[in-house]
Amino acid sequence: MSNQNNHTYRKVAIAACFGTFLEWYDFLTFATLAVVFAPLFFPSTDPNTALLASLATFGVGMVVRPIGAALFGSMGDRIGRKPVFMITIVLMGIATVSVGFLPTYAQAGIWAPTLLVALRLLQGLSAGGEIGGSAVYLTEHAGNEYRGFKTSFLQLMGPLGILFSTLQIALLRNYLSPEEFQSWGWRVPFWISIVLLLIAFKARMALEETPVFLGLSKNNSKLENPLISNFRDPQTRKRMFLLFFCISSGGAVLFFCVQVYTAIFLKTSVKLAPEIVDQLSLYSTLCLLPLTVFAGWLSDKVGRKTVVVSGLIFGAVITIPAFNALQYLGSSYQQLSNNENLLLISAILACLSLALALVVGPQTAFLAELFPAKSRNSAATLPHNLAAGWIGGLLPLIVTWLNQQWGTATAGLWYPTIFLASAGLTALFYLPETKKVDLNT
Repeated sequence: MSNQNNHTYRKVAIAACFGTFLEWYDFLTFATLAVVFAPLFFPSTDPNTALLASLATFGVGMVVRPIGAALFGSMGDRIGRKPVFMITIVLMGIATVSVGFLPTYAQAGIWAPTLLVALRLLQGLSAGGEIGGSAVYLTEHAGNEYRGFKTSFLQLMGPLGILFSTLQIALLRNYLSPEEFQSWGWRVPFWISIVLLLIAFKARMALEETPVFLGLSKNNSKLENPLISNFRDPQTRKRMFLLFFCISSGGAVLFFCVQVYTAIFLKTSVKLAPEIVDQLSLYSTLCLLPLTVFAGWLSDKVGRKTVVVSGLIFGAVITIPAFNALQYLGSSYQQLSNNENLLLISAILACLSLALALVVGPQTAFLAELFPAKSRNSAATLPHNLAAGWIGGLLPLIVTWLNQQWGTATAGLWYPTIFLASAGLTALFYLPETKKVDLNT
């Protein structure tokens, strides 16, 4: 690739990644603050009921993601990738900033949780168009060489979104009293979104349409109803299922286990201090960043399928033992304040991060490579967001509910374990290798 092309790709990658970072930051700040939201918006005499209501509201935003994917994915195949990017970033930014100005239940009664759910729905719709579509956009700009490595940086935006959000919350907890944080401090991350939105919008205004879509337009090869065409084609339909079940669901399950549920688990079940959990989450995320890029690079060498299958199987094997160990070490730390326990907890979180990285590192390239150019955006975004929304987004709620039903803190983790094992075996036998695919076809 020439220096000019490298410069163009870097420009595209930075703009696309920053916008996706904002989407993830906005979308996942809610998850980070789920424990805080429970008493503010869902007051109850039973703390478990309030937590379940808060997690369910997070899940609602995830459930509608496939609707946004169907709408914006088809638009991306018909009118272009760039216009859809502009719409989704504005919708997400407005919804997130508005959360920061919502009244609490004590101030507005039932209107408070109602408005919160409405804004979560809007966030979910915009995220459905952004997450998945951005993978197609970036991969089509990446060319046919080293796609796994070059596109793996997009997968860093989710962890970086959580990192930025968690860092803010940690600083706010450090400088504010618990009463001040509960009163207004939790709103600050949402207010900051307006600044990030303006930066992302300006960066995206300078983006160019992908060369693949321009080629489709020039040759008049675009489909009028790409989503319907996808379901009518047996090959595309099969690959949409494999993307949904193996790659996207597997990645979503691991992402929410590692990046979302671990923090909730350590705060509520293990009852570690929030400040300690925030520090552990920061460390876990920092470990994930280089591992993800490494996994993308490795997929260029040994193949996407090999790396993804390894991550799924490793995740299935390690999940329950890891959380049992976290519970034991966390409880021991509560009694003895032994810093060695925190080091061991950090090592466990790093192992969980490795499993996640192996699945999501090649994921961006895989999403685009599985499908033909004329239906790629809609074919990739719908199953990807269906997996993230219905499988990954509801995972904290399902796992927490199963734990409460069985009366233990880890019983619900059999759900992601069985899912990962099934996805890994399915991928091993049926998932095609795509690293040498020409994206123009």
